[in-house]
Amino acid sequence: MTIFNSVVGKLWMTIIGLVAVVLIILGFFLFQYIDTSIPNVSNQKTNLIRLTNQISQDSSYHTAESGYYTAMSDLLATQDAGMTLIQQGEYSADELLFITGERAVTLGDLLSQESLDDLFMTGELLSGQFSSSVNPWHGGYIFAARKIEASNAGEPDQAVIVYQSMQSVEDTQMYVKRLFALVSLMGFLMTTFFAFFLITRITRPLTELKKAADSITRGDYGKRVPVLSSDEIGELTKTFNLMGEQLEGTIQDLNHEKQNLASVLHSMGDAVISFDNDGRIIFINPLGERVLEEWTGLSWEEDAHEASAQEMPGSIPEPLQELYQSAVREMRGISSRLHVKNNVWSVVLAPLYAGDQVRGIVAVLRDVTEESRLESLGKDFVANVSHELRTPIAMLQGYSEALLDDMATSVEDRQELVQIIHDESLRMGRLVKDLLDLAKMENGRMEMKLAEVDVSSLMTRVHRKFSALCKEQEIGLILDIPDKPLLLEQGDEDRLEQVMTNLLDNAIRHTHANANIYIRGMEENDGNHLRIEFEDEGEGIPKEALPNIFERFYKADKARTRGAAGGTGLGLAIVKNIIDVHQGTITVDSELGQGTTFSILLPVERR
Repeated sequence: MTIFNSVVGKLWMTIIGLVAVVLIILGFFLFQYIDTSIPNVSNQKTNLIRLTNQISQDSSYHTAESGYYTAMSDLLATQDAGMTLIQQGEYSADELLFITGERAVTLGDLLSQESLDDLFMTGELLSGQFSSSVNPWHGGYIFAARKIEASNAGEPDQAVIVYQSMQSVEDTQMYVKRLFALVSLMGFLMTTFFAFFLITRITRPLTELKKAADSITRGDYGKRVPVLSSDEIGELTKTFNLMGEQLEGTIQDLNHEKQNLASVLHSMGDAVISFDNDGRIIFINPLGERVLEEWTGLSWEEDAHEASAQEMPGSIPEPLQELYQSAVREMRGISSRLHVKNNVWSVVLAPLYAGDQVRGIVAVLRDVTEESRLESLGKDFVANVSHELRTPIAMLQGYSEALLDDMATSVEDRQELVQIIHDESLRMGRLVKDLLDLAKMENGRMEMKLAEVDVSSLMTRVHRKFSALCKEQEIGLILDIPDKPLLLEQGDEDRLEQVMTNLLDNAIRHTHANANIYIRGMEENDGNHLRIEFEDEGEGIPKEALPNIFERFYKADKARTRGAAGGTGLGLAIVKNIIDVHQGTITVDSELGQGTTFSILLPVERR
């Protein structure tokens, strides 16, 4: 930025312009006064001619008085002038008239020989002006010559030549002009000095205000400007400082609100994604980034780069595009559930307004897979309980009616019907008992009798209890435990026996003849955990069923077959809860048609 584009330059040019206009007007009138009031060459020449005429007239009466000419010469000398007399026929062009400061002036310098001859012949006045060639700054001389008529006949005629230097006139005019020029120059210089001094006093606070404003635009809201005066600029500075304080406070409040909002959004358990009208992501929280990565396989920044103009709206994942378009079109909130891959998402879309216009959409996504699964489990639970109870109740009702109607004609028939009724009632009792136990476990109201447990002895007892059953079904039951006891410092022996009984019962029911079941117990290398394994060579469990086998009423056999392989579907759920209460873990590994292995890891010391 040049000085002429700045406030200083503009004010300085304005002040200098005003001073220049004033000086020009003053100079015009001053030079007019010089030309009219101070004698100039024309006036001096007129006066010199008048004086010459007067001298020529008076000389005819004083030709014999030498004192007259001396007095006239002295008088002319006071006016920087002089006179000389020449006599007809006795003059020469080389005759010296006077000597100036630069050179000697001769008669030929003023008048030529022909002019002198004409002067004596005609008697007319001759006048003129000549300049010194030595000093070009000299004003020159003016002169006038006039013939003096002889007073007595027979005397030769004379002529008087009066000359005057114009140096004084020119000097006066030049002095006035130079003085005016000097005063004008000094006026310009002083005006410039005081203008810059004054302008600097004005512009320095403005410059500080500009720097402070630049600092504020760069985010330095604590910048303040010192108040140097009490005038309007001082008031402006105070107002600016007050504005800076209020702006700093406002920005701090906004930053705090922004940080609070960002903290809330980042700590939310829901994914939050904001889109503009073009479908570009303008905000996303960490959970939203993970959701995008899960849906698209790209981070949201990569997604924005990968999207082309033909794929607009840009970064909106495909499952949300239809809901996004509906929310923009209808300008209202929309909620729905989306099934993406293996998860269920609850999606709420709401428009973001700028005045009356929609400037974007905010989407809140929540993973409700577990809730959906629990809802499904609840429905399945009711269906399963109804199914499990319906059959034994129907059988009890049917066989009891048969007894009441005396449909059994023999003692053997009645005993068979009674045995069936007894078995089904026992089955209903086991189902109700398992449900009550499971409810107590899940509600944390199950009573635990904690004491030291010899796991080796417990596994030996369970092995002995099921050996006869396995021998009848031609299944090998192999126990593998170390020689030293496997001890738990605190455990419920009855509940652990229930766990082993359920797992072994399941293994026997799903293992065919001539296969083996292995029961293993061992101490982990860290010395802080015991591992118990139940491995069978039975049917195995499908891969898709493994994540759900510990749920209530879940059966890999969807037909819900009964008989030897039938169960209530609560055994593994009870096992899982008992192991959890003992602060342990249970895992399953199975291959369809190759068998199943249940592994239990129990801590030796409870935390």
